[in-house]
Amino acid sequence: MSEVTELPERESMEFDVVIVGGGPAGLSAAIKLKQINPELSVVVLEKGGEVGAHILSGAVVDPIGVDKLLPGWREEEGHPFKTPVTADHFLVLGHSGSVRLPNFAMPPLMNNHGNFIVSLGNVCRWLGTKAEELGVEIYPGFAGSEVLYDDNGAVVGVATGDMGIEKDGSPGPAYTRGMALLGKYILIAEGARGSLAKQLINKFKLDEGKEPAKFGIGLKELWQVDPAKHKLGLVQHSFGWPLDMKTGGGSFLYHLEDNTVAVGFVMHLNYKNPYLAPFEEFQRFKTHPSIRGLFEGGKRLGYGARAITEGGWQSVPKLSFPGGALLGCSAGFVNVPRIKGSHNAMLSGMLAAEHVAEAIAAGRANDELIAYENAWRSSEIGKDLKRVRNVKPMWSKLGTIGGVMLGGLDMWLNTIFGGWSPFGTWKHGKTDAASLEPASKYAPIAYPKPDGVLTFDRLSSVFLSNTNHEENEPVHLIVKDMGLQKSSELEVYAGPSARYCPAGVYEWVEEANGPKFVINAQNCVHCKTCDIKDPNQNINWVPPQGGEGPVYQNM
Repeated sequence: MSEVTELPERESMEFDVVIVGGGPAGLSAAIKLKQINPELSVVVLEKGGEVGAHILSGAVVDPIGVDKLLPGWREEEGHPFKTPVTADHFLVLGHSGSVRLPNFAMPPLMNNHGNFIVSLGNVCRWLGTKAEELGVEIYPGFAGSEVLYDDNGAVVGVATGDMGIEKDGSPGPAYTRGMALLGKYILIAEGARGSLAKQLINKFKLDEGKEPAKFGIGLKELWQVDPAKHKLGLVQHSFGWPLDMKTGGGSFLYHLEDNTVAVGFVMHLNYKNPYLAPFEEFQRFKTHPSIRGLFEGGKRLGYGARAITEGGWQSVPKLSFPGGALLGCSAGFVNVPRIKGSHNAMLSGMLAAEHVAEAIAAGRANDELIAYENAWRSSEIGKDLKRVRNVKPMWSKLGTIGGVMLGGLDMWLNTIFGGWSPFGTWKHGKTDAASLEPASKYAPIAYPKPDGVLTFDRLSSVFLSNTNHEENEPVHLIVKDMGLQKSSELEVYAGPSARYCPAGVYEWVEEANGPKFVINAQNCVHCKTCDIKDPNQNINWVPPQGGEGPVYQNM
């Protein structure tokens, strides 16, 4: 790229609060700020082309967050919470059969009655209109690409990415410098493995003394099914096949309105076998005798994938830093056994907003919101996460059967004793990247070819996600050391990037002078799995230009 001195100066805009991310956490923070003080100037940056475009979740939502933020929402028309949960099933899948677990054996917190099956993208679109009605400025299509600091090292703003950069990194004829958005406080709500959150955690050592961040990959399809097979409000979770008893993960079926069913598969990213492919395991899951009948005669409408935070209580970094704070999935507030995070995201947005509004009212700016950091563990968020803190590490260390049984007992004890358990708090151990083992320990897996009716390939799936990136722009997936990628990722681990990516972004292509690492960045659905699972941490995901990426509808 041209020398920095040749670039035009950024234009800047000043606000009281700048929020990066138009998901449940960011929008809830924006709404709460305006509820507390309508005079505050608040802006939300959203990297998707519209609010909700990049949002992907199951989703069964616990309404505790929306009840607290918008108490009268149930009486309003046009809200997206149309499908209350009517039935709750838990299955253990074997190779050819299944066993349903009795509901009375499940810890009370696993009960979904009173919750709603929704499109979380549509929830965010609805929250976006609520925010704008209160005077919040929302800038879709603008990703926060750089953190701005003052001379003392405090965060004072973020810059949006430059536009019109050519593939070689040089400014093109339509080049436009990014905008600097400055604020008294900067709230980071980018979702799981956010690019700015990652930088801030490293710079301020926010994860010091914490367990490593842990993740899963969630894959989801939306189907329209035969009305005779549709059961409005049914929530079904399962674990077991097609995964072996040492690999963590599970699946879900949610019956929404209009004869639609959301089917999803979550695979923990601490798996060891580099030949495993989450996308293919998801496709296999749909062929199970207890599952496939639902989709016969149906039509696939949508597809997407997203990383999910799974570290929970032990892995939540320090939330406050000089000039701002982390919210929602940027902080890692997902409750793993419940497969729910949006309620905690909303609660964290509101909690942060209260502390920000109080600080601004006291005349403060760009200092540390330590009261927010000190408050979350005793809040509803902390109570929710503490009760389930051992489920993930028990599953990882004991395998599916032992881990689920002991984790279930631990949840019961934590519920009965208000967050206390004789098992204490287990540690996670390795990062997900360090969990991968050399390919020499395993045999390649021959996955069945897709039939195009029930099972599909990656490229036809990416097509359904409406993903788009301009061809003549810099690749937003940065390989730090291409030599290391060949000597280790390929030669030691047999090229797992071609398997863990759910969108066909990565491939090793044989050429005359040897294998070449090809990055099909235009396919990227922004799941961030490569940033998490690469065994050498050699791939860095950064936001592409503009509002590019998937455009999810009803996901």
